[in-house]
Amino acid sequence: MKPLLMESLTVFGTLSSLGMIAKYAKEAAAVAGLDKKASYNLRLAVEEIATNIIVYGYQETGREGVLDLRVSIDEQALSLFIEDTSEPFNPFQKLNVEEEQINLPIEQRPIGGLGLYLAIHGVDKFFYERIGDRNRNILVVNLPTGV
Repeated sequence: MKPLLMESLTVFGTLSSLGMIAKYAKEAAAVAGLDKKASYNLRLAVEEIATNIIVYGYQETGREGVLDLRVSIDEQALSLFIEDTSEPFNPFQKLNVEEEQINLPIEQRPIGGLGLYLAIHGVDKFFYERIGDRNRNILVVNLPTGV
């Protein structure tokens, strides 16, 4: 089976774009035939990664840019790619801090700050790479067997 490619989505790197990004992730999940839980986890992960790019990569650095999203679906998995031109940001570096916070006694944990942990652990695989001046986040969700 040849991979199915959905039309890509390019949006401004602003918080007002999050609705379009969530809709795109939801449509991708439907096309791939994901169940409710996997669809929800994918949407949550995509929104968290996109929010981090917008807030920390663009707004807080005074930069402007876009987010480019694309989806590829094959027999095994849905892969959703998010690319941006913000400052280099490897989510795994922040993830290490969040994982350390999870192991603290509850009274010592800061409020919030677990979004990346939930996002990355909510999908089956997560990859980050820096290519030239672009960050690329790849979220992979395995398809149910028999699809």
